[in-house]
Amino acid sequence: MQHAYRQPSYYEGGACGYSDASYIAQESALRATFKRLLYNLAKRSLTGGQLLEIGCGYGYLLDEARLFFDRRVGTEFSPQGAEIARTTGADVFVGGVEQIPPEAKFDCVVATQVIEHVYQPLPFVTQIAERTTPGGHIVLATPNIGGVLSKFMGRRWPSFKAPEHVVYFDFQTLSALMRRAGLDDVRRFPYPHAFPLGLLAAKFGLALPPLLAPFKIWMPATTFAVYGRVPSA
Repeated sequence: MQHAYRQPSYYEGGACGYSDASYIAQESALRATFKRLLYNLAKRSLTGGQLLEIGCGYGYLLDEARLFFDRRVGTEFSPQGAEIARTTGADVFVGGVEQIPPEAKFDCVVATQVIEHVYQPLPFVTQIAERTTPGGHIVLATPNIGGVLSKFMGRRWPSFKAPEHVVYFDFQTLSALMRRAGLDDVRRFPYPHAFPLGLLAAKFGLALPPLLAPFKIWMPATTFAVYGRVPSA
């Protein structure tokens, strides 16, 4: 799978997208989603200091975070994605968390649409916690297998993406994972998610006129997020 993530096609109509759109075509909706995330972080006084984003893609979140954090760092398995993300002025490392200098610590770590790709989620969250300052926070967002949409669509649920997605969570199981990794004050984090209308239509086997496809629609039942605090020493 790491080999697949490193292919240029991954973000351009490959496994992460659909046949008629690339990651770039979803930019407007993704930026709107990340703006909401950042404002929700600010409301909880979780901004400022140093931000780490795991799996940063083309750096849309890192770019929107310019006004919210003093320093922005990302990791990304796709060399092409990392190169694009660096144009935001963030430091972006190709690979996983282990590529970041061991002395680096972050006040806030965000991983959206990442944990479902991870074969060993407990060591993954533990590793992230080790890179988080005491009292800092970790935010994880992932498709909600316990949500209304997954129950309604059953096997047709778009987040059933084999072999890319290997584990699924609801609020209870992700919260339990984060507590097992040593986090405390684990809570639900609001995560409204915007999608291009064309992408949603394609998931249901429908075609839209090109002029309508880019319009954004907010889907509250697709993704959920949880955040937790790394205990102070």
